[in-house]
Amino acid sequence: MWRARDLRAEEIKLLRAARERFDLNPLAVHANYLINLASNEPEIRAKSIAAFRGELQRAVAIGAEYLVLHPGSYRGQSVEEGIAAFVLGLRDACRGVATGSLMVLIENTAGAGAQLGSRFEELQSIRDLARDLTDLSLGYCLDTCHLFAAGFNIAAAEGLRSTLRSAGELLGFNNIRLVHANDSQAPLGKRIDRHANIGEGHIGREGFHRLLRHPRLRRVPFILETPAKEGNDRRNLDTLKALAVMRLTTERQLMSEG
Repeated sequence: MWRARDLRAEEIKLLRAARERFDLNPLAVHANYLINLASNEPEIRAKSIAAFRGELQRAVAIGAEYLVLHPGSYRGQSVEEGIAAFVLGLRDACRGVATGSLMVLIENTAGAGAQLGSRFEELQSIRDLARDLTDLSLGYCLDTCHLFAAGFNIAAAEGLRSTLRSAGELLGFNNIRLVHANDSQAPLGKRIDRHANIGEGHIGREGFHRLLRHPRLRRVPFILETPAKEGNDRRNLDTLKALAVMRLTTERQLMSEG
């Protein structure tokens, strides 16, 4: 839904206590999937700006470190016009909101249809333009399924090396603050956003092993977005933990791949 209920002070207090008790850090919030700041359709645009403004306010209220946002669809426009519309939407949504230390993370996409953000160059342009037009702190969230679907062959050693080299050059590793860990139901480059359980898709167990142990990503938080089914979260988490400590390749080999 477009409309969200207000947070109660007691709920915020309980969340903060739970974070402290279980050492839940950083806290990343995902913005409403309906939001499309790149749209040039007046009603969708107005609703998107208002909805994202609410997301910013709630994220600040609960003390979140990150707020993840999809770049949206530029349908009916050029890519350049879509990027400009998105950044202007960011500017309008954050006007008058004291965002403090909150960082908005722009998430890469699979590139289906008129989706923005499947190319690193588009993500770079968004941040560069936003730096001039807003006071928001902006970084990136990389989704593994979206990368693979967009044609980045992170399942292979050479493909991962090439992908991370480009990410470092265009996005900057210091700006990559979060990884959404999802295997891909669809083959490489099909631009289909269908998440699979870890190790059960086309990225595979060895692909995730390299991702988890790569020196450039070792300190980046990974968050699961795998298919919703009872028991899946625990199973996928256990799989990631096991792959993170397996020694299929040596640290020296991984360093050479970086």
